[in-house]
Amino acid sequence: MAKGGAKKAAKAAARTAANRMLADNRQARHQYEILETLETGIELVGTEVKSIRNGKANLRDGFCLIRNGELQLHNVHISLHTHASTYFNHDPLRTRKLLAHRREIDKLSGLVDHKGLTLIPLNIHLKGSWIKLTIGLGKGRKLHDKRAAEKEKQSKKEVKAALARY
Repeated sequence: MAKGGAKKAAKAAARTAANRMLADNRQARHQYEILETLETGIELVGTEVKSIRNGKANLRDGFCLIRNGELQLHNVHISLHTHASTYFNHDPLRTRKLLAHRREIDKLSGLVDHKGLTLIPLNIHLKGSWIKLTIGLGKGRKLHDKRAAEKEKQSKKEVKAALARY
């Protein structure tokens, strides 16, 4: 191996560890057609950070609202931290403030109000040492839309398998 090979591999491993997925809302991509995404910060307390880093967050029933010009995250369950007392722990379902630029919030507010779209949390991930939340602007799918999407996904899978055989 070359002189700097071990160092480069260690740096690459550290970079991938610093940008890892902590929680994912797979149900959202099935229930909604995601039109646009936005990466935001989350206002968290210490025990929430520790629980999220341990993978104890559930985004399945979560949604976002814009109230008083602020983005808020509702109904996302972050489990209690196991090594903290009940006095210092957080409320698992509390409303959390999302951090985004004013222009981004105004743009999302206009789309949600006029077009009837929904803000859905898609995933929580690390970006360096920061915990970030990706929210999606989604339009609800009807049952026939879900079936069509599933059929298209299945046909792409079959084509890929057929090409792999040849």
